Amino acid sequence: MNATSIKTSFEGHNGAKLSARLDIPAGQIRAYALFAHCFTCSKDLNAVKQIAVQLARSGIALLRFDFTGLGSSKGEFASTNFSSNIQDLILAAEYLKQNHAAPEILIGHSLGGAAVLAAAPQLDDVKAVVTIGAPSDVEHVLHNFGSSLPEIESDGQAEVDLGGRKFTIEKQFVEDARGAKVLDGVANMKKALLVLHSPIDATVGIENAGAIFGAAKHPKSFVSLDNADHLLMQPADAAFAADVISTWVERYIVNDKQIDEQSFDEVRVSETMEGKFQQIVQSGKHRMLGDEPESYGGLDSGPSPYDFMSIALGTCTSMTLRMYFDRKNIAIGRITVDVSHGKVHLEDCEECIAENKGRAGRIDRFERTISVEGGVPDELQAKLLEIADKCPVHRTLETDSVVATVLNA
Repeated sequence: MNATSIKTSFEGHNGAKLSARLDIPAGQIRAYALFAHCFTCSKDLNAVKQIAVQLARSGIALLRFDFTGLGSSKGEFASTNFSSNIQDLILAAEYLKQNHAAPEILIGHSLGGAAVLAAAPQLDDVKAVVTIGAPSDVEHVLHNFGSSLPEIESDGQAEVDLGGRKFTIEKQFVEDARGAKVLDGVANMKKALLVLHSPIDATVGIENAGAIFGAAKHPKSFVSLDNADHLLMQPADAAFAADVISTWVERYIVNDKQIDEQSFDEVRVSETMEGKFQQIVQSGKHRMLGDEPESYGGLDSGPSPYDFMSIALGTCTSMTLRMYFDRKNIAIGRITVDVSHGKVHLEDCEECIAENKGRAGRIDRFERTISVEGGVPDELQAKLLEIADKCPVHRTLETDSVVATVLNA
């Protein structure tokens, strides 16, 4: 089950719009999770994306967002601190609760891990918390400021180089970090805890994982991210962490639970406001993206409108054939239908001449190739083609239809 990523936003602690992405499964949603990224990072770190995809395969939707002043979010980073990150996290949880369902899982990377530990006791619906390379003491982050720390304390602020990027750090950030007591709440968190940490993490030492794990009460688990760097830059390390998280959270969500999401009896198509053409397509509780190829100015993030028509013809053909052969108790192999679409001149379309005599111009032509594993006996080949032509979508495409449009003003 793949994830469909939808661009969204919500208001942060100071009213600034925070940029977010909601990664949702194609089918039923069993639970929602919320992700807090590392210090000065963003929601689009590759490891975060891999976790989102893996959770979607388990039916779990993930909201990942940029903290105030970072990534694509608005607001001034210089005015933020650890306490404001917690506020942003709680507001993200409230956004999910108001618009979808309350998150049951919190996941935090590095300083984001400390933030989810601090926020978890305030979120009653959360059942499980995951930290990745998290510090046990927020003051730990101050070592990133190096020789600039005295200047921050004496002058009230300083420009600090963090990973090749310049950030203005104010004295209030330092004071807030020193006053934060993450471990005080861990013992009474009353949530299941998974601690992921690399023993060779050069940014946040492994002793931090030990302190967090030691402070927590059961149920708690620890998994070593052997040989991984702090940001899980190697795809294999990110994939391993994603696999562990998706497997572990299964114990803390109801296996047969399905979120009562808004369902559409018909089809709803809405712009995502991402790219020029990208659309979110909803049918019942199913979701997918529609788009155009990059050559047409799209993001190529989903099938094009004519691709969807080809999909309809292909799936209908395969289903119709399977129903017929099952009803006749005829055993045939797996059916595959390849469909291509193009616009051709009527005079070049051999199949069109009889039905479109006297017409001129171009016409849509769908070419359908049917394959059956193990082949089709000679005596069944004509019947297979006859039944394929009885597919309801085939008949719809070959006859005139009416599209009635109503403006919902």
